[in-house]
Amino acid sequence: MTADPGTKTQSRYHALIERIFSRIYTPGAESLEFARHDLSSSAQELGIDLPKNLGDVVYSIRYRTPMPAAVLATQPAGFEWIIEGAGRSRYAFKLVRINRIAPNPSLLAVKVPDATPEIVRAYALSDEQALLAVVRYNRLIDVFLGIVAYSLQNHLRTTVRAIGQVEIDEIYVGLDRHGRQFVLPIQAKGGSDQLSVVQTKQDIACCAEKYPNLICRPISTQFLADDLIALFELALASGEVKVVEERHYRLVPARDIDAGDLAVYAQRG
Repeated sequence: MTADPGTKTQSRYHALIERIFSRIYTPGAESLEFARHDLSSSAQELGIDLPKNLGDVVYSIRYRTPMPAAVLATQPAGFEWIIEGAGRSRYAFKLVRINRIAPNPSLLAVKVPDATPEIVRAYALSDEQALLAVVRYNRLIDVFLGIVAYSLQNHLRTTVRAIGQVEIDEIYVGLDRHGRQFVLPIQAKGGSDQLSVVQTKQDIACCAEKYPNLICRPISTQFLADDLIALFELALASGEVKVVEERHYRLVPARDIDAGDLAVYAQRG
């Protein structure tokens, strides 16, 4: 039986990260810096093929797969290692309190008339892109925050001092009835992916640097099912990402929203 290419790639990435971590780790350390060129030297030491996209090694461990077992074994109870940007082509293992942003399965799902063009649903290429499109066409950011919001840019890729390169899935700007203006970095994940507090911290830092006069309100969104979407407003408090608000929206044909649904929503106003 041929090995799954995805599994082979994951094993290769784990081997590289484990080698770097073991080289710089000291008991009691809470921050361990390394550079992108350490990936190249580790690949040579291990005698494995160097990935064409070195950045994908760090990205994968950050957002897609767990840390290698040897790294997990050094974590004290209640803490975990994450990887953060530490400048241009530099990263840092950081020991932080375990912090998960996960949808509440008991939350009421509000029905919203589905305004997504069928041709968009037919040709969306990935969960993330489909989710961003669905959120945009249904004005879910406006509905969720109670402001007028406009998509400014998809996949904003830029650099931030002390972090290095960052990429925001989508960025909105918004306005409320008092004239306050907002910048809204959006993080989007498919149903099986974990929302990342690391990405949220980077989004906040980026907006503080690039849009210092706007109020930053970071948003995370996730598909729970094809027609069910979770939205979170997040904030940074004492260095940790916290949930300010969570809402679930179910996209349905307008005829599927009946008087009973409207009566329930009226009581929540």
